[in-house]
Formats: sequence, C-alpha cells, structure tokens
Amino acid sequence: MSRTNFDQLLQAGCHFGHLRRKWNPAMAPYIFMERNGIHIIDLNKTVAKIDEAAEAIKNIAKSGKKILFVATKKQAKDIVAEKATSVSMPYVIERWPGGMLTNFTTIRKAVKKMTNIDRLMNDGTFSNLSKRELLQITRQRAKLEKNLGSIADLTRLPSALFVVDVMKEHIAVKEAKRLGIPVFAIVDTNSDPRNIDYVIPANDDAKDSIEVILDSICGAIAEGLEERKAEKADEKAAAEQKEEAAEGRRGTRRARENDAPKAEEEAPKAAQAEEEAPKAE
Repeated sequence: MSRTNFDQLLQAGCHFGHLRRKWNPAMAPYIFMERNGIHIIDLNKTVAKIDEAAEAIKNIAKSGKKILFVATKKQAKDIVAEKATSVSMPYVIERWPGGMLTNFTTIRKAVKKMTNIDRLMNDGTFSNLSKRELLQITRQRAKLEKNLGSIADLTRLPSALFVVDVMKEHIAVKEAKRLGIPVFAIVDTNSDPRNIDYVIPANDDAKDSIEVILDSICGAIAEGLEERKAEKADEKAAAEQKEEAAEGRRGTRRARENDAPKAEEEAPKAAQAEEEAPKAE
C-alpha cells in the first residue's frame, strides 16, 4: 500500500525542478519533461522512491536505532526540527559541525561539556563567580545548545542520515559514506544522486514539498517505533508466562519432594498392617 498520494505531491509542488542549464545529467532517469526551461520531475517515480525509503527507514526505527536528520537551509529548518522531534530523532539544523560523524568522540565531549555546565549551575558551584564570568559561561552554554542541543541524546553514531538538499549538506553526506552509514535524501534536478542510497527525487526548495515528504518518512518511523513497542510488550508477556509455567513446575516438584519422605515413613506401616491382617483372623 502506497504511503504517499500522487495528488498531494503535485499540490505541494514536488515536481518542480531547477532550470535546465543547472541540471545534473545523473538525474535524467527521474525527469519527466521540460517546461519553459524548467525540468519537471516524474512524480510516479517520486511516489515509488518515497515508499521504498519509508519501508527501509521504518525497519531501522523498528530495530531501535537512530536516524539523524540534516537540513541547514532556511526553508527546511523549522519543518525538520518539528518532524524529527515528533518521532524522538536527533537533527542538525544549524551549521554542520565538521567531523560530527568521522570525529564523533570529540562532538560527544562538547555535548558532555554542556551537561557539565548545567550540573554546576544547578548545584551552586557558579554562585561565587563574577557577573562577567557567569555571562561568558552562559553564552558558551547557549552556543553549545544551539549547535548541539538537538543531538544531546545521540550517544552513538546514527544508523542512517536523512538529508534535505545533498548539495548544501555535501560534507554530511561525505562523512556518512566514509563510515558506511546509509543516506536517505530529497534530491533535486541540480544534484548528484549517485552517492545517495535512497534517492527521493523532488523539489528541495519549497516548504510544502519538504513537509509532505517528511510526513511520509516520519510516519514510517512512528510505525516502526510502535511495532517495536508492541513486540517488546509481547516478549515481556511471553517471558512472564514462561516464568509462571516454570514456577508451576518447580512447585509441583517441591510438592513431590515433600511427599516422598512421608511415603517412605508410611510404607513400613502398610507392610506391617498387611502381615498382621491374617493373624487377626
């Protein structure tokens, strides 16, 4: 069943590409036609590619792994922040910190620095500082929050990247490819799709276009998370049932063990009763 409606994509303007003179020939398979010097994207292929990407990203979420959303262009920032937050996924919407993936340990240290500042502020350690020193620390904390606050919960490398505009985020794509992390991306007609594992050919400049695609992708992630939750609940119920059955078997065994000595004591009495029975006659 298709996750994405062709008419929704059409209405959102997902089919509008760039001017013909700006095109990347590698995008030729996804271009339907040219109109007034602008390339028109084949939305039938966009629908198929969104469904393919959604299924793959759903399985990643279902396995409990993280998908990092990357979009630093103005039109996409707020939408990506909102959609990624709705499915509890990390995102980068400010400047991409160089080496964020390839030098992940350094980035984690910066995140820890931010949490350490919070801890020291809360326990009163900074209460004796001058106003100037406190202001410097507060500014440092605000800067770290702006650039890294959205990835504070990312304790290990993400299992996938979702990118809006692969030309603008080429450093993020390059780092992901170097580490073998799969890349999902909205790819416009001026971009090179060859380094992208899951290409979604569409307009990456219009807010409506970005939003309708992210709705499908984040909907798939939410499904994956729900299925994971349901599976965990089933596993827990099965484990409890198994434990109850095991406890029942242990109880039966204990009862048998308790009855064994009584049977041994009663056996001689029974034998003696049998011997005395003829004498009584």
